[in-house]
Amino acid sequence: MDVARLRRLALPLIAFVVGLAALGITAVLTLAPSSRPAGAASVGGPFRLVDQDGRTVTDRDFIGAPHLVFFGFTRCPDVCPTKLFEISEVLRATGDKGRVLRGLFVSVDPERDTPEALKSYLASFDQRIVGLTGEPDAVQATTREYRAFARKVPLKDGDYTMEHTALVYLMDKRGEFVSSFNLNRPPAEAAQELLRYL
Repeated sequence: MDVARLRRLALPLIAFVVGLAALGITAVLTLAPSSRPAGAASVGGPFRLVDQDGRTVTDRDFIGAPHLVFFGFTRCPDVCPTKLFEISEVLRATGDKGRVLRGLFVSVDPERDTPEALKSYLASFDQRIVGLTGEPDAVQATTREYRAFARKVPLKDGDYTMEHTALVYLMDKRGEFVSSFNLNRPPAEAAQELLRYL
């Protein structure tokens, strides 16, 4: 077998081996677990809203302790009061250890949910739940930061309701997204998970 023929046979084989090695390196880099929690950079972010006492608050006011975030509105017939009751039960189940924990209830209906309306509504739930509202643009920006969904739905009588995300977001003490928080379990079990992030 002459040298020229050997070279013609060897070149495709070398190209194949090099391509296979490159493919292997790419797979390792792509499939390797990330050191950053999934979704940490894509959910949550800065906001400037008004609480139920009329005070301006920002995301920085909640740094230092884990907190739950839920988007809803005070005229919601079922999902919102149910979720807020469940959040209240979890907060109560954290006992004295959980006194610094908070739940944030961000209104997606700032036209009707004034600070006064939020204060009256939240009186039925745990006092650690903070109601947040504000100018429509500020509320929409916050909704986008959390990758939440909200949409006004007209009703026959000229009134409207709101469709919205029903997820509860768990944020850690640095204000970074951990995961959606499962409320479909006993409050004591959910409370133990929440306390782990203190």
